[in-house]
Amino acid sequence: MSTLKKQNRIHIRWMIRRDMPEVLHIEDLSFKYTMCEEDFLWCLRQRNCIGMVAEMGETIVGFMIYELYTSKLHIVNLAVLPSMRHGGVGSQMITQLVSKLSSHRRTRVSINVPETNLAAQLFFRTNGFEAINVLRDYYEDRGEDAYHMVYRFREYS
Repeated sequence: MSTLKKQNRIHIRWMIRRDMPEVLHIEDLSFKYTMCEEDFLWCLRQRNCIGMVAEMGETIVGFMIYELYTSKLHIVNLAVLPSMRHGGVGSQMITQLVSKLSSHRRTRVSINVPETNLAAQLFFRTNGFEAINVLRDYYEDRGEDAYHMVYRFREYS
């Protein structure tokens, strides 16, 4: 299928400073309430914060920013170029993140998803996450709740 071909051409690598214009473009196309360049740079300067991009050829088609904690990874932001959605890019980024889990150290990946973002809720649910809590007024500036969604490490025998 074409989805597999797209997945095979995706390369996930560390985010670097010169990726920022493409990352900001994807951010602007993806969200009503966006992070600005200063927000991205502040976040990425934190010792526990990692940025990754998904490339197809020379083009960045998605990105994720996550934080490292003692027992979990927390996704701060994840977006895919609208024209590349439903082609496996986001799922490959999640797979990359989940591969970092182990029964001995970090055992889960979490994300807070806006209550009104049904597409994101369904995407994360399809990728093994479950909503475990409602965070009331999580987005104070717009008075919106969020679902705290978690993927738990599973050892397969």
